[in-house]
Amino acid sequence: MYANKIILAPMVRIGTLPTRLLALDYGADLVYTEEIIDWKLLRSKRRENEVLGTVDYIDLTDGTVVFRTCSAEKSRVILQIGTSDPDRASKVAKLVENDVAGIDINMGCPKEFSLKGGMGAALLYKPEKAEDILRKVISSVKCPVTCKIRVLESLDETLQLCKRFESCGIAAIAVHGRTKFERQQHSNRIEFLQMISKSLSIPVIANGGSKEIETFEDILSFKEKTKCSSVMIARAAEWNVSVFSPYGKKPLDDMIKAYLKYAVDYDNSPSNTKYCIQNMLRELQDTEKGKKFLETQTLQQICDLWDMQDYYEATHEKQQNEGLIGRRDVCPVNYQPPCNEIDIVEMEISFLRSLYPRDPDLPKSKLLIWTKSQGYKIPLYETKQVDKLFQSTVTVNGNKYRSSFWEKNKRWAEQGAALVCLCSVGVLDSKKLKRHGILR
Repeated sequence: MYANKIILAPMVRIGTLPTRLLALDYGADLVYTEEIIDWKLLRSKRRENEVLGTVDYIDLTDGTVVFRTCSAEKSRVILQIGTSDPDRASKVAKLVENDVAGIDINMGCPKEFSLKGGMGAALLYKPEKAEDILRKVISSVKCPVTCKIRVLESLDETLQLCKRFESCGIAAIAVHGRTKFERQQHSNRIEFLQMISKSLSIPVIANGGSKEIETFEDILSFKEKTKCSSVMIARAAEWNVSVFSPYGKKPLDDMIKAYLKYAVDYDNSPSNTKYCIQNMLRELQDTEKGKKFLETQTLQQICDLWDMQDYYEATHEKQQNEGLIGRRDVCPVNYQPPCNEIDIVEMEISFLRSLYPRDPDLPKSKLLIWTKSQGYKIPLYETKQVDKLFQSTVTVNGNKYRSSFWEKNKRWAEQGAALVCLCSVGVLDSKKLKRHGILR
């Protein structure tokens, strides 16, 4: 399964479903998910999403999608787990094994978050624990299990570690040719990759070559240079995923539109969609269009910039009519609505910071000015937190107003409540808010 393959590397926040599907479209043989921390999956609930045709793992504390996959990638998607515990890793692997083609244990991430948690590259310096994790996961599932590592400072130590992991029964090993202390400006240790490939009997997947990869031919050259069975591409694919195509890279605008189509089709998070496109644009964020893009907060606003508003509206309407449960429909699982609430004006409205460039334009500021003009007492906000979500109620002149949309921070929840009041008393035009997609 892992031999002679060109693979999309695991990349935090990049390797979500739209990017993975686009990579497969343009020639990737296998695609890795972003690293998903074990406890995030363990506190999530598996749900078959009939409207989108996906399998979703939903964080019950805030309704976010931890992992979303579909049948188009099922035989080629590898889920990468961030873990420091054999039992948690085993439980996660068993939880997802029927929805993926393979499981990978992250032993290469050099980020501080991973290292402090004993995950990622920290496991390279605790080989006993790393081996325990691999053996426990391999014994727990039927799908192939791999690991992704970085090289150690010494070639001999690196070879010993790779052979130790091989003896656990892994199906392949991906190796980034830099140590945990080295970054992109440092040279990839090609000679380490060559010797690892020569010394192991399982497929070795070479990683770390994006610095010198701009075209499909460069991928083949990297594979030949490292003498590895397969190669794994990160940054070059992050910038333009059509680098996987033997027919040449596509123009960036075409790739962004193709990416957006998948983002809309699969109701991808607006913040994740924006992050991925930012990494495609790179220095183009400083252009006029790039600056407008940086102000966007919704899929609808992003689609408008690339002349895809009709596609977004038609797809979104179809999904809503079919009963799609999205972020707007999330209510904390531990929320118990009061039994005796009466006379509360409620709308489903969310707060988008980009619509209010100046502080005086903010809904709370406008509401304060309006109440003073009417001779009322200042607005009184009461905000409750349940799990990781917030809902606020504002009292104005004895009347209560709130949004049914649960926000991810207290300030935004209060702004949402102010918006409901301003719409109710006619200060704001509700039709305009609907056009922006924040009132439903």
